[in-house]
Amino acid sequence: MNTFMIGLVILVVGGAVYGKICASVFGPDERKTPAFTKADGVDFVPMKTWRNTLINLLNIAGTGPVLGPIQGILFGPIALILIPVGCVLGGAMHDYFSGMIAMRNEGAQMPALVKKYSGKTVNGIYQVLVCLLMLLVGAVFTTTPGDLTATETFRFLGVAKPAEWAWSGYVIWGIYAVIFAYYIIAVLFPIDAIIGKIYPIFGFILLLSAVGLFIGLFTGNYPLTELSWENWKGVHPSGLHLIPIFFITVACGIVSGFHSTQTAIISRTVTHEKQGSTTFYYTMILEGFIAMVWAAAAMGALNKGIAVGGATPTPAPAVVSIVAYDMLGTVGGILAILGVIVLPITSGDTALRSLRLMVADAIGYDQKPMANRLTLSIVIFVLTFGILYWSKTDANGFSILWRYFAWSNQMIAIFAFAIIAIYLYGRGYTTAPYMSLLPGMWYAFITSSFICNANIGFGLPMNTAYGIGAVFALVYAFLIYRTGKALNASRLAGELIEPKPIY
Repeated sequence: MNTFMIGLVILVVGGAVYGKICASVFGPDERKTPAFTKADGVDFVPMKTWRNTLINLLNIAGTGPVLGPIQGILFGPIALILIPVGCVLGGAMHDYFSGMIAMRNEGAQMPALVKKYSGKTVNGIYQVLVCLLMLLVGAVFTTTPGDLTATETFRFLGVAKPAEWAWSGYVIWGIYAVIFAYYIIAVLFPIDAIIGKIYPIFGFILLLSAVGLFIGLFTGNYPLTELSWENWKGVHPSGLHLIPIFFITVACGIVSGFHSTQTAIISRTVTHEKQGSTTFYYTMILEGFIAMVWAAAAMGALNKGIAVGGATPTPAPAVVSIVAYDMLGTVGGILAILGVIVLPITSGDTALRSLRLMVADAIGYDQKPMANRLTLSIVIFVLTFGILYWSKTDANGFSILWRYFAWSNQMIAIFAFAIIAIYLYGRGYTTAPYMSLLPGMWYAFITSSFICNANIGFGLPMNTAYGIGAVFALVYAFLIYRTGKALNASRLAGELIEPKPIY
């Protein structure tokens, strides 16, 4: 348990210290937030801190902090250190500044921020990637909870291919339909009408199951492997490279670009800037805790022999079921599985909601009238269903879908890191931008080297991919530095004292 406990200390103590540093750098003040200045009763709605915090936790915590760490732990105990370090220095910082910068810009969605701070060309690239990501999130986060519900509640095999449809296949698609119906309701109605009321309940279930697993690690005889000189390099049983694959696989527990699209939503409901640390930074620390618990539980299950590792490991969703029932019993297991089912659903609906808002902001389409919200939603849901249908009718569809989802998720993060660094340069900081620039360079290297090497990308040799990734990271840093310095020059010239609201 030593490595696991060291990781938790890094997460908790490091998070507390670095969270204060982030808040000190940003400087929250007494100005009115968009929840009041742009109140519309739909998306700009004042809500209490505890409600915003639980909603944001559920928005950002999809299946990533569960399924990702379960797969990532196959690299060994180094995962129990990389997750908290990355969460504190990368993910939580990313989420805090993304939410706060959006708030300072009157609740602007990320595409508007990218356009303001990086220009039209970069924004065009971002728009394509983020819309693709939101659609992939909607499809992935319909499939995973739907299949888990089918296999754990109805004990089906998860078959949903039209050619193999028996009555169980129709039931599984019926489950997808129910999830879609909920998504439509959550996307269309005001944020405090559906999301604001039921998410806190789901948040409680999520935290309760995570705490139960944490206690179970100590009471359930789950042996954990300790970090040593023999295993610190992270050797995967299938020979996969720790860098970059681990950082693509374990997304939401460390860094997730998807989060910046969700903090922008909550920036419209926060009532005071000083609530940002709790609502944005520390919710990511909580997600890091969830990722740590599931990673340790998966490792314990492997060492205990109730889950299988090796070249053909037990699928991550099956590990969820095995661990939940073995560690918590029938009732506790049901609650834990319910929490895992809820996670992707509560991220899927807000992903589609944020896509609606981003498209509406981009084309200037007023979202207060129900008819306008319905029009955009229909287009979005048709596209999402098309991706879902393809992923279930192609033999390798979901596997390909998940890999593109994971890669695009981390690609989106490098845009948010860039915006944060440029924003800090623009306010006259010289060293603070490195808080964002360095993790941004790291993920620029990770995402580019991954897509260059992966079979879903260009299939280049790993050393060649590393070289291309290094060059891309340096170019990325140079462009951010140049853009940030130009913004700071405008500030010094009296043209820009504080970045002006977009609207």
